[in-house]
Amino acid sequence: MTATTDVLIIGGGVIGLAIAVELKLRSLSVTVLVRDFPAAASHAAAGMLAPQAEQIPPSAMLDLCLLSRSLYPQWISKIEQISGLDTGYWRCGILAPRYTQENRDNWLNQAQIRQYQPGLSTEVVGGWWYPEDAQVDNRALTLALRATAQALGVNIRDGVAVKAIECEQNRVTGVRTNEGMLSSDRYILATGAWSGQLLSIPVYPRKGQMLSVRAPDDIPLQQVLFGSDIYIVPRQDGRIVIGATSEDVGFTPHNTPAGMQALLQRAIRLYPQLQHYPIIEFWWGFRPATPDELPILGASPYYNLTLATGHYRNGILLAPVTANLIADAIANQDRPLLKHFHYSRFLT
Repeated sequence: MTATTDVLIIGGGVIGLAIAVELKLRSLSVTVLVRDFPAAASHAAAGMLAPQAEQIPPSAMLDLCLLSRSLYPQWISKIEQISGLDTGYWRCGILAPRYTQENRDNWLNQAQIRQYQPGLSTEVVGGWWYPEDAQVDNRALTLALRATAQALGVNIRDGVAVKAIECEQNRVTGVRTNEGMLSSDRYILATGAWSGQLLSIPVYPRKGQMLSVRAPDDIPLQQVLFGSDIYIVPRQDGRIVIGATSEDVGFTPHNTPAGMQALLQRAIRLYPQLQHYPIIEFWWGFRPATPDELPILGASPYYNLTLATGHYRNGILLAPVTANLIADAIANQDRPLLKHFHYSRFLT
C-alpha cells in the first residue's frame, strides 16, 4: 500500500483533533478517522480545568496538568481565531466546599466560603478557593477544534471504523477499516475508552452519567463548585452541568434512575437552590481509564505508532499539552515528561 498521508490519527475526539491541528500547523499532512463523532468522551465531559481542585498530589501528573492549564489561554485564542467559534473558555475559578474540617493550607472557614458563594448548604463547614482553575464548554471546544482542523486542511473521514491495526514485526503496516485498508507513514492511536480494543494496552471504559439544569436569568453561580463527590459547573449561557457518576460497567449505555438520583441528591445537598431549577438534559459517556488513572502517551511497541489515550477524567484539560508532546514525539524531539506516561509501566 502507498501511504496517502504523513500521519493517520485513529480517533476524532478532542485529543485526536487537538493533535491533528498541531501537526497541521507544523506542515504535516494529516488524516483523522472518526467512527462516531458524538460518541467521543469529549462530548460527555464537564470541561473543568481543575488540577488544583482535584488535589492531584505533587507528581509528573500534576506537572503535566499545570503545564496544560498554563497553555490554555493562548491555545484557545488560536482555536477561536481560526475557527471563528466561541469555546466557552472561562477563568471563573473553582470553589471546593467540604462538609468536614480539613487541615490544609489556605482553608476557608464557614463564613469565608460563603462570601465566595452565597447559598451553600448549612452542612458546608469550609473549603478552598482555586482562582487559577477554569472551565471550557467541552462540546463547543470539540466543535471548534473540528472546524479548525477542517479550515487548516486536515482530512477528516467520518463513519470510518477501524477494525484492526495490522502489524509486521515492530511496525504498523496499515489499519483495516469498514472502508478497506488505509496506510500512512505514522499512526496515532487516540480512541479513548475504545483503545484497548485495537491494541493490547490496559485502557477500559469508566461510565459517567451527567445532567444539566437551567438557572434563573440572574445566574446565582459564578464559579465551579467541586465537592468531594459531586461537581456543579455553571455555564455563561445559564446552563448548570452536574456530574458525574463513576461506574465500572463496561460499555453499558443509557442513564439510570439510580445514577440520576445519586447526582441530584448530592448536588442539592451541596447547593440546595438547585432543587427548584428545571432539568434540561441527561446524558452519559465513557472515560478512558487506566489502572493507575494516568494517561498513556508517546511510544508504543511499534516504532511508527504513537499513543495518546487513557486520559480518564482529564482529557479536556490535557488536550493542549498532549497535542504539543505528541507532535514533538512525531518529530523525534526529546520530551522527558513523556517517560512518566510510557506504556511499558504496565508490562510485567
